[in-house]
Amino acid sequence: MTLTTRFAPSPTGYLHVGGARTALYSWLYAKKNGGDFVLRIEDTDLERSTQESVDAIMDGMNWLNLDWNIGPFYQTHRFDRYKEVIAQLIETGHAYRCYCTAEEVEAMREEATAKGENPRYNGMWRDRTDYPEDRPYVIRFKNPLDGSVIINDIVKGDIEIGNSELDDLILARSDGSPTYNLSVVVDDWDMNITHVIRGDDHVNNTPRQINILKALGAPIPQYAHIPMILGDDGKRLSKRHGAVGVMQYRDDGYLPEALLNYLVRLGWSHGDQEIFSRDEMIELFDLTGCNRAPSAFNTDKLIWVNQHYMKSLDPEYVAEHLAWHMDDQGINTENGPALSEIVKVQADRVKTLKEMAQISRYFYEEYSEFDAKAAKKHLRGVARAPLELVQSKLAALTEWNAENIHDAINSTAEELEVGMGKVGMPLRVAATGAGNSPSLDATLALLEQDQIIVRIDKALAYITEREANA
Repeated sequence: MTLTTRFAPSPTGYLHVGGARTALYSWLYAKKNGGDFVLRIEDTDLERSTQESVDAIMDGMNWLNLDWNIGPFYQTHRFDRYKEVIAQLIETGHAYRCYCTAEEVEAMREEATAKGENPRYNGMWRDRTDYPEDRPYVIRFKNPLDGSVIINDIVKGDIEIGNSELDDLILARSDGSPTYNLSVVVDDWDMNITHVIRGDDHVNNTPRQINILKALGAPIPQYAHIPMILGDDGKRLSKRHGAVGVMQYRDDGYLPEALLNYLVRLGWSHGDQEIFSRDEMIELFDLTGCNRAPSAFNTDKLIWVNQHYMKSLDPEYVAEHLAWHMDDQGINTENGPALSEIVKVQADRVKTLKEMAQISRYFYEEYSEFDAKAAKKHLRGVARAPLELVQSKLAALTEWNAENIHDAINSTAEELEVGMGKVGMPLRVAATGAGNSPSLDATLALLEQDQIIVRIDKALAYITEREANA
């Protein structure tokens, strides 16, 4: 049988970081073993499931390039199949009608708690056949009363749960809709899932699902339960720790390669290696290398990984992602340097693509005013002569390139017998409107020659006005 994994999110919100890591591990394990990767949308919660959430999940998967080769399946399209299986379980004596009200079940749980037992349904209708007419009922699974379930968990090791600890869970609600544990079991069976990789918050569901699979005579997949992701404060990752939705990381300026690389290491390791290409992840990943303890999310580490990829990936590729941020910030890049050139000069100066876009606006737009602090420091009367002389030298250049620009700045400093900073800093403020930029010759080379001349005029006018108001 072909090894088959699945990612089965519920469309009740965004694709969160924990879900993305589960999807990544499932995708990697299938890829490594030449298997299939199934995408299944578990949308049986009709009140909370939305198309917007489905779209958010698809957007996240596509942005991360975690491609599935089977699916997507939607549980709401499979209700007839679930009803068929429920009927089969009733027919074989593995399920029954329960007419208890919610109040009665709650009373049972309170009574069990008072006795120091697990709060649970007590099986009142388990063996009864005196079904009342015109009363709503649910369908419950007739869980074995003795023995135990052993989960051969690839990550956590063997886990044994006594059947006496499990009650008869609901398979179908009173409106006939299936519950999570029933639909998951049927889907995993029908879709030939051989390995279920999911968060360890599902460990309690697993023995129940195994018992249902046994009752159906279905094969039992192998399970791998991945510990949860914590915030840096040791508490479960949530919105208070910052971005937890995958697309928020896109919006915040991270590359998908950076987030994937960070997530693969958030609970798995291969020696001391920190950076993994996609091909290396597929080659090296194995579930036996997953940690049993929870992992803490560290944004500083993610930033470090992101900076690595901004600098090391093909600038043309990084530029494709930078384009989204330029557009998001309303920067029209039709006229101006190629974005790949911006990546080359800015990548080692920023933490994110969002920041790269923010500091690169002057390459495509005329700045409206100078940065006050930079202008106060560098656009003073003593800067007039250096600016006028370097302007004349730059205007005289017949070839506009970094080497010639550098020579013009150097010769200006030599003629005036001043340090390079006395020429370079006023010129930088004039060219960019601010006091920070990549190397000055590279910055000017990406701008048009006539743009620089006009911007120097603007700086000289500022100096004149400043002197007049002194």
